[in-house]
Amino acid sequence: MRIVQAVGWYLPDRVGGTEIYVAALCRHLAAAGHQVLVAAPEAGAAAARAYDHEGVPVFRYPIPRAPTRAEAQGLVAVRGADLLHGWLLRERPDVVHFHTVGTGLGLAEIRAARAAGARVIATSHAASLGFTCLRGTMMRWGERVCDGITRPRACAACALEHRGVPRALAHAIASIPPRLGRHARRLSGRIGTALAMTDLVARNQILQRDLLALVDRFVVLTEWARRVLVENGAPPAKLALSRLGVDGSAFARKPCADERPTRRPVTVGYLGRFERIKGAPDLARAVASLPRDAAIRVEFRGPIADASDQACVRDLRALLDGDSRVAFAPAVAHEAVPGVLARYDVLCCPSVCLEGGPTVAIEAHAVGTPVIGTRIGGLAELVDDGRSGRLVAPGDWRALAGLLADIARDPATTVDRWRRSLPRARRMDEVAAEHLTLYEDALR
Repeated sequence: MRIVQAVGWYLPDRVGGTEIYVAALCRHLAAAGHQVLVAAPEAGAAAARAYDHEGVPVFRYPIPRAPTRAEAQGLVAVRGADLLHGWLLRERPDVVHFHTVGTGLGLAEIRAARAAGARVIATSHAASLGFTCLRGTMMRWGERVCDGITRPRACAACALEHRGVPRALAHAIASIPPRLGRHARRLSGRIGTALAMTDLVARNQILQRDLLALVDRFVVLTEWARRVLVENGAPPAKLALSRLGVDGSAFARKPCADERPTRRPVTVGYLGRFERIKGAPDLARAVASLPRDAAIRVEFRGPIADASDQACVRDLRALLDGDSRVAFAPAVAHEAVPGVLARYDVLCCPSVCLEGGPTVAIEAHAVGTPVIGTRIGGLAELVDDGRSGRLVAPGDWRALAGLLADIARDPATTVDRWRRSLPRARRMDEVAAEHLTLYEDALR
């Protein structure tokens, strides 16, 4: 088969869970004898370019850094995407697998893939689940897990609050019916966007139905996501559940708890991007609330790629006020991740948005490090709460502080007990085999 993996960003200029997943999937598909290519937009680029990554040809096409409202909302194809459309016609893949649905990889690009004769698979790695959640986190008001059901008025208010509109005003604006909000599209700027928000939610419901009609299968990473999509009207037969995995050859288990018990102070690691939705501020608040004699060390480690990351790290340092138990370490190359995770006694994943993984939690299990995190998305289905790790409600830093205090006080009945019950980490060769079956079924 000739297979294109289409993703919103790609290596080496961006390193995240989705990019690492796609690269691993490419390796396994190529090893199985298939021709694999990657296509990804490149915001702000002057022209298209091509390069190889790990022996896989990559096509990058330019899209604007600041798309128009119509482009961002998927009403028109984004400028530059026509280069992808032409490339697909030239390459004539059998299958195009979309790992991102958004600016530069929207319905126009899915239609272009079909016009090129390809079957189309789409995987939702993001909490938006296609066009389902406009806020993009599946967190109602950013405070609690949403039920996931799309309702124009409720979803518009939540999205407006996320954009900085005071909650009372967000409720008032969201009372505008979609049919009236449609007229506000003609207004420019933020006012027009706000007044048309209920219309945008209603249009996204249509886009979601169109998306599901266009693809051969829509892959989700958690059972929770599958259930939410069905409750929003998705045909169950179009959905496939395929959980994340890790490249097993790179991960070896460290000595078990009976051979090498956890010693105090307990080392807790945060390994990931410094995005607020990853929950690093909640971990910082939790650590700051602990008595200074708590036998614990915490390491924050991740890339600082832009001004937003820098601002997040500054806030973390301010919250921690020079706490000597806390260290900030630079980003780590992906090949060094197993060693870093093995050094931690516990990995903390305090996410405040729905995630399919996160991948780093599965990698931690692969090396024998238990995970504490939040009861949402993939974490809620990966961690057996109380048996192989612990979970708290998203955003509940006080509960997280209680967990950290328990770990620091008695690692033998917490960390070491969890280490003995860790599940086997799912492998990428299993993931690739599932996807090959999906591709073959689509081609029949």
